[in-house]
Amino acid sequence: MTQIPKHDLIVTIVKKGCSERIIKASNEAGAEGATIIPARGKGIHEKKQLLGIPIEPEKDIIFTIIQDHKTEKVLDAIIKAGNLNKPATGIAFVLELKQVVGVVHLVKELGLDPEQDQK
Repeated sequence: MTQIPKHDLIVTIVKKGCSERIIKASNEAGAEGATIIPARGKGIHEKKQLLGIPIEPEKDIIFTIIQDHKTEKVLDAIIKAGNLNKPATGIAFVLELKQVVGVVHLVKELGLDPEQDQK
């Protein structure tokens, strides 16, 4: 099996509309891309109602897979871009990934053979 560097998953949950500036900042810090999933949610600071019906604010969930040596720099950029150090702005957390496949460009950069596993 081709050995590639360890990766982390940065999961960021923010109000809808904030994701583009977060992705731009994470790319400038070394991330190569992200996946945005629309969601709904409610935090302790969000208790809005319309005609007595609770409103669940729209959110964006951003998945960023990053080489682990870049995690801190990218996470810092996400925190700054999303103002995540302030209440009611969002949350981000990091998960260590056990295996990652599909990063063929990285395998080639490292001089490894991406076809090796299929032989």
